[in-house]
Amino acid sequence: MTDEHAPFSPPDPEDARRRRVHTALFRITERHAIDEARRRWDERRIPMEPLDAVRRVADLASGVAPTAPDEPAVDAEDITAALTLAPRARSELDALEAGLLQMARGRGMTWQEIAFGLGLGTAQAARQRHDRLAGRTARTETTEGTETN
Repeated sequence: MTDEHAPFSPPDPEDARRRRVHTALFRITERHAIDEARRRWDERRIPMEPLDAVRRVADLASGVAPTAPDEPAVDAEDITAALTLAPRARSELDALEAGLLQMARGRGMTWQEIAFGLGLGTAQAARQRHDRLAGRTARTETTEGTETN
């Protein structure tokens, strides 16, 4: 039997994770998107970006941002959805920072100049940060394929 949904086959953890991410993005966008994100959702059903969704829930839950008219209050499921998205948001930010570091080096910036930009004390700390980010982004690309969203 080759049915991938066979009742006695173990579930694929990566597939389950992707489904949770998708569900979390849709939940937060449907309940809490505002402004341009709301327009994109209403017109084309395009969900918020993971980092924007996490930030929106955190801002609402902490009271930093007011709720929009007719917007529901943040509940435990919204916070769980935001937590589900946190690793995805982190990996996107890591990739962005790694890209900036590569561009800085490509434009001739020294590690000391980069360290200053990052708020680090030494060139060595900047190089170590680059190495850690490069390792994390390589692992993310390996586990997610070539997916960039």
